[in-house]
Amino acid sequence: MPSHDQTVHAQFDPRSQRYLASSVHAAGLDLAWVEDWLQRYEGAATAALDIGSGPGHLSFRLMTRFESVCAVDLSASMLQTLSEEATRRGTARIRTQVARAESLPFADASFDLVATRYSAHHWLDVPRALQEMRRVLRQGGQALVLDLLGDDSPLVDTHLQALELIRDPSHVRDYTTAEWNAHLRAAGFRTRQFVSWPLRLEFQPWVERMAVPTELVTLLRTLGTRAPQEVRAQLKFETDGSFSVRTGLFLAEAD
Repeated sequence: MPSHDQTVHAQFDPRSQRYLASSVHAAGLDLAWVEDWLQRYEGAATAALDIGSGPGHLSFRLMTRFESVCAVDLSASMLQTLSEEATRRGTARIRTQVARAESLPFADASFDLVATRYSAHHWLDVPRALQEMRRVLRQGGQALVLDLLGDDSPLVDTHLQALELIRDPSHVRDYTTAEWNAHLRAAGFRTRQFVSWPLRLEFQPWVERMAVPTELVTLLRTLGTRAPQEVRAQLKFETDGSFSVRTGLFLAEAD
């Protein structure tokens, strides 16, 4: 059986162009917040790190404020797509590095900002990854964590995690707001601001983006239609299988 890292490669290496074009990943209320925040950002802006960058949607935002951006991802294919897009945009301010979030290949205190978006739910060891983020962050630096949130209701959360895992075997966990705050505190961060937005996942693009096999598409639809009323109401299931989750953003600084 493949390892988790091998599963991540199998899921994402062939699909980097799909994630570059994905409207869910290329835009959103969370990215709009980041753009606004960067305009008001007054800290040191020499170097930023984007962990689990994918094809670079967050990296390209960070580039507007920071002198240099390092994009890290486990998938070389994702980073190749990012580099090609950077060339198309005419920028040389983004460099790439294949690496795992839990073992960043950088010296202590290398970055003014460490950020991640829609990646942490694939990490095997979030506490370790956050410790690494804290290690490479300079004194006075900030961390920006964006990801899908788990649900506080065990009933709803079980269904959500099941949907995620059936669609994508590299999924580990969508953490709740309380879990994220606890992990951040344990790693030496203090949450300065938390914002959350609804995110509608249109069913057909959601399964096509990950090339879900037909039999599992059927299983996903069945899980949705058989879900208890409380789950269907919370996740706002629609007749075509589309549903809604929440994106959480944590802006944190080192204690």
